[in-house]
Amino acid sequence: MFKHILIPTDGSPVANKAAKAAIALAGRLGAKVTAYCALVELQTIYVYGYVFDQKEIDSSAERARAAGQKHVDAIGRMAKAAGVPCAAVVAKALTPYEGIIAAAKKRKCDVIFMASHGRRGISRLIMGSVTQKVLSHASIPVVVYR
Repeated sequence: MFKHILIPTDGSPVANKAAKAAIALAGRLGAKVTAYCALVELQTIYVYGYVFDQKEIDSSAERARAAGQKHVDAIGRMAKAAGVPCAAVVAKALTPYEGIIAAAKKRKCDVIFMASHGRRGISRLIMGSVTQKVLSHASIPVVVYR
């Protein structure tokens, strides 16, 4: 069935729960997994009359990269414990959903297995739904775990 599963993560508890389920599925199918965390590129940050300089933006980007690596490494440890081959990718993306789709394509994944935060109402309007955008734009199957 599936040979290579992309597991996007933001490090949240629901993403970790989905990762565990994806790894269990991969184990049963004899598939490999790729853990992926998108880093959204910051251009200019303006907050209450203060513009962050490039040094501050670079520092923030480095902290985000370290956090992303921590998230994918956690999935890697889960996969190793389950005997599932795992690669870890932390990469810059214009938006998380575009990064997820690009990573699946680049890594030749045949399914994306991801969580849904289940936001409703105003929070969904404000925050958007990465899962919904992946579902709408991906050319491969997407498994949404809740």
